[in-house]
Amino acid sequence: MDARKIESLWSHVHGLGVLQSAGSFTAAAQRLGLSKAAMSQRVAELERAAGVPLVRRTTRSVRLTEAGERLVEATRGAFAQIEQGFAGVQDLVGEPHGVLRVSAPVALGRQQIVPRLAGFLRAYPQVRVELELSDRLVAMTQEGFDVALRHTAAPPDTHVAWPLCTTRSWLVASRAYLRRAGAPATPADLATHDCLHYLRPGDTPTWSFEPDAALKSRSGRVSVGVRGVFAANNSEALREAALAGLGIALLPDFSAQAAVQSGKLQLVLPQWKPVGAFGEHLYAIRPYSPVVPRAVQAFIGYWREALAEGFSVDKPARPRA
Repeated sequence: MDARKIESLWSHVHGLGVLQSAGSFTAAAQRLGLSKAAMSQRVAELERAAGVPLVRRTTRSVRLTEAGERLVEATRGAFAQIEQGFAGVQDLVGEPHGVLRVSAPVALGRQQIVPRLAGFLRAYPQVRVELELSDRLVAMTQEGFDVALRHTAAPPDTHVAWPLCTTRSWLVASRAYLRRAGAPATPADLATHDCLHYLRPGDTPTWSFEPDAALKSRSGRVSVGVRGVFAANNSEALREAALAGLGIALLPDFSAQAAVQSGKLQLVLPQWKPVGAFGEHLYAIRPYSPVVPRAVQAFIGYWREALAEGFSVDKPARPRA
């Protein structure tokens, strides 16, 4: 088959892939802006050129034959690259636009991202954000996310990571609990307290601490086994339990910031730094790709500025948008 004939069939091969995902000639034709008859004719031309049936038609459904499946799988990556390259060229023109699918931890999203989001959407009115809040680590490529905001010690090597700010872990409790149980003077005292622990599969409830500069000459890292009446795999749930006076909670700063600033929760053992419980940096993470859409670039740039100062007790938890 000559080169010109092959080139004329490229769009037909793409149409076969659309037919596979759509499941019917009618749906595939609608996606491609064709009539059903034109869609059927393209597949027939492709089958004649290939010399084998590519589509198995029944009264209720349309499925690809083994040969059709092999052709679609062999060309899927090439068409995805073409689509990505064309989208990159389109993205060079005009303002950032399109839908951004973003994943973030529940507490970070509810308490820090959503209150600041209006400023971003006003600055980029042609961008629409779909935010999924989940404490699980999503599979970004398979689930179609453009950006994930995560606090971690080290982002995955297979992804591009933009640092947004540093984060800390805080030990906190309500005034009512500390009046009732007393305030611990050292990390070792936590063994006798009700401690609200973040659940992780196979994890032994142990908290580790390093002393601040004033104590370093006398102490090193300390690890303490803890127990309590409540544990959860969500920092907001642990914060609410601490507010209810159920014990001492170890939380990321972005989850505890507002409650500490309002005085509803008190910092416990402020001269000791909790280590290893949560990540020490907040990143915007994205799978590597040669072209980063302008909407993604704008989103990451906005959050690098909005969160640059982190979540200290002295900074406002919810600045004006």
